[in-house]
Amino acid sequence: MHEMSLMAEIIRIVSDDAKVNGIRKVSRISVIVGDLSNVLPDALELAFFYFQKQGLVILDETTELELISEAAKARCRKCLLEFTPDYRVALCQKCGLPHCELVSGETFRVESYEGSDEV
Repeated sequence: MHEMSLMAEIIRIVSDDAKVNGIRKVSRISVIVGDLSNVLPDALELAFFYFQKQGLVILDETTELELISEAAKARCRKCLLEFTPDYRVALCQKCGLPHCELVSGETFRVESYEGSDEV
């Protein structure tokens, strides 16, 4: 389950930035997870709950994780049809050619976090 290491890195990134900005307690972390990002939202949430229970200074049991789903979209470069692909490599559903590019769905990033300088 690589989501455990991904969540550890998310917490490190947020913690480092929070320190720089004088934030001592994070109340919410928002993460974008694309349908084709190879990240399982349920496993990421489970990893978050694990770290939440570890008594980290910046997180506690009231800290929320918001997972924002990003739908997969592809566009054919030839006929410009936009559609929902099943995989990263997709054939156009209209012309059947492999001239498609992913428009969205691969994103995995911290979108934002909220917190305060009070513990």
